[in-house]
Amino acid sequence: MATRQPSRRHSPSTARRMSLPASVRADSAAVEDHLALLFDSLPGPADHLVESMRYATMNGGKRLRACLVLAAARLAGGGQLPDGVMHVAAAVECLHAYSLVHDDLPAMDDADTRRGNPACHIAFDEATAILAGDALQTLAFGILADPEVSQDAVIRARLVSELAAAAGVAGMAGGQMLDLEAESGTPSLDEVRQMQAMKTGALIQFAAVAGGIHGGASAKLEAALADYSRDLGLAFQIADDLLDYDGDEAALGKPAGQDAERGKGSFVVLMGLAAARQAATDLIGAAEAALAPWGEVAGDLQAIARFAIERRS
Repeated sequence: MATRQPSRRHSPSTARRMSLPASVRADSAAVEDHLALLFDSLPGPADHLVESMRYATMNGGKRLRACLVLAAARLAGGGQLPDGVMHVAAAVECLHAYSLVHDDLPAMDDADTRRGNPACHIAFDEATAILAGDALQTLAFGILADPEVSQDAVIRARLVSELAAAAGVAGMAGGQMLDLEAESGTPSLDEVRQMQAMKTGALIQFAAVAGGIHGGASAKLEAALADYSRDLGLAFQIADDLLDYDGDEAALGKPAGQDAERGKGSFVVLMGLAAARQAATDLIGAAEAALAPWGEVAGDLQAIARFAIERRS
């Protein structure tokens, strides 16, 4: 059945953009400072590798995944950040940066720019970018295994295990494989949902749940954080697809329309523009509802969820 060409005009909900609360912006700045210190402290003679890792990780970004860690830990900890949780936030950002470096490689998405700057393999070279991604991934696991994260070995083991699951065959790597395979076919909506839940959603879900684990969340809160972040992760990807369709290239820091050019199935293509926007809104409503029993103390997590679909980059 023929469908109407969707309009590229922004909806009122996206026109009325919101900003993150001051508390979340402060968390983002604190993570930025922590990451700078982390890269300054890395040992070894391979300075070129460290610089490529620094470039890939400090190359802009809102640190939403790290902020999820901190907001969830603060919620679980009764309003206070537990000692060591900033290391967990840094590990998430290192893992995220690794995934972006490898996604941009010629053998993957073949992207020349990332956040308005040359991709890592362009700024350095392809071999260095591969090694930077490898080193960032191992750095993330090394951080989580360090006693500075927590003196409780059980907590550290859980964090390492959960991140391995989020990053591996059933998570980000598996999702990227499905994404590559989808370029030669026509994936269904259910297949795109599964792929994006793995490729994008898995790390977002880990971030929220990891913050809860570190903060000593009850089983009830941990389950609520998992539900919240599952819906948030899918909504986040739908928002990305919407931005790829009608986003401002200057704000995105990369060319719009790349998914369509590569023949990728997206939520916009499979659902239509209006339905995709509504689906993202509904998912964020469900994410907020999952944390409703915690009231105002879950406010930062609620704000991050709303921002995820109202952002323009």
